[in-house]
This record gives sequence, structure tokens and C-alpha cells, in this order.
Amino acid sequence: MQIVVQEFNERVKEIESYLDFIRRVDTCEMLLAKSATHDPAYTLVEQQDLLRTFKASALLMLYNLMESSVTNAVEAIFDELEQQAIPFDQCREEIRIVVLGNIRRHEPRKLSPEIAALATDIISKTFRRETIVSGNVDAREIREVAKRYGFPEPQSRGDRLLTVKTHRNDLAHGSKSFAEVGRSFAVEDIIEIKNDVVAYLRETLDHVAGYLHGRSYVASTS
Repeated sequence: MQIVVQEFNERVKEIESYLDFIRRVDTCEMLLAKSATHDPAYTLVEQQDLLRTFKASALLMLYNLMESSVTNAVEAIFDELEQQAIPFDQCREEIRIVVLGNIRRHEPRKLSPEIAALATDIISKTFRRETIVSGNVDAREIREVAKRYGFPEPQSRGDRLLTVKTHRNDLAHGSKSFAEVGRSFAVEDIIEIKNDVVAYLRETLDHVAGYLHGRSYVASTS
């Protein structure tokens, strides 16, 4: 889980550096100039168009952070189950249900040779990273993932994750251009969205870390 948090922090730092660059260009604290003549590289209109693209790209970066954070956190749960060699019947009910669902996605003839010790191997060998989330990650989806695996749900609303997902889908499906999406936000708006998204994801990762530390993936004996 430490690696997951480290990667999360590195991605956040990358996004914050990018947003700081956009802010400095937007406020003319930094000028985009030609290296040979030091003349402006773009007209005012061209620079505004470029800034809109920059802002839309920042939303894509935030969405990637959302999806990778959830995926990496769940993968860390399965890594822990494998490393601790937790048998299927000792997993909490939510995990057992997930594993049984994972089995249905596999061809038995291909799966059988990979399983030496059924009770433990069935957990790790049926795991597929690409099936963790649906490709439409927002706060609701993250809460569903928390319920699915039995770790605490984030307490904050996370409304702005939906904003990020919606505009990411607009860009991915081509229903809106980068300029159209970027026009909807000031740089300060993107920074506020980033703050909310990072806080929500950090809370989620903290819950997963506590879940692993407390071995909450094991069924209660009481």
C-alpha cells in the first residue's frame, strides 16, 4: 500500500506542477516567447485557445488520477491476500463474493493449470486488474467499490469527481472539443476541483490502508 500512496503523491505533484504552469501563463507571470527573438510565441487569441486546451487536459489528468488510485488500491488488497496466503474461506464475505464473480470471467480449462492450492490460489489467479472499475469512476463508483470489498466509504460528498468524469467522457467520446470544455472553467476553478478530488482520493486510500493494516479482509470470528 505504501507504493500505491507514493505513486498517488507523485501523480498529484505532477498535476499541481502542470496547474501552476497554466496559472502562471494565464496571469502573464510567465510569457510564452520565441527562443530566438523573445517575441510572443502566440497572439492573445491563440494563447487563450491554448489555455483552454491546457485546462481541459488538466481534467483528463485528474480523471486518470481517480481511476488509477482506485485500481491500485484494490490491487493492493489482492496483493496482500496473496502475500499472506489467506484461504478463500477465511476472507470476509465481500471478498468471497468478488472472487466468485471473478471465477465466472475465466475459462476453466485455462484456469485449472494455474491453481495448485485451490483455497489460496483461487483468489490471486482469478484477479484481473482491468475489471476493478467500469471506466466511469466518480464518487458514487468509489463508494460502490468500498462496499464491494468491505472497506469504509469516504465521508465527503465528492461531487466534483462527477464533474471530472463528465467532462472526461465528453472529451473521450468527442462530443465536446478541448476548447469547449476548457472554456467552461477558470484556472482557479480547476485548482479547486483538483483540491476536492485529491482530498477525496486521499481519504479513500487512508481507508484502504487502515483496512489492510487491521486485516479487515479476514472474516470476523465473533
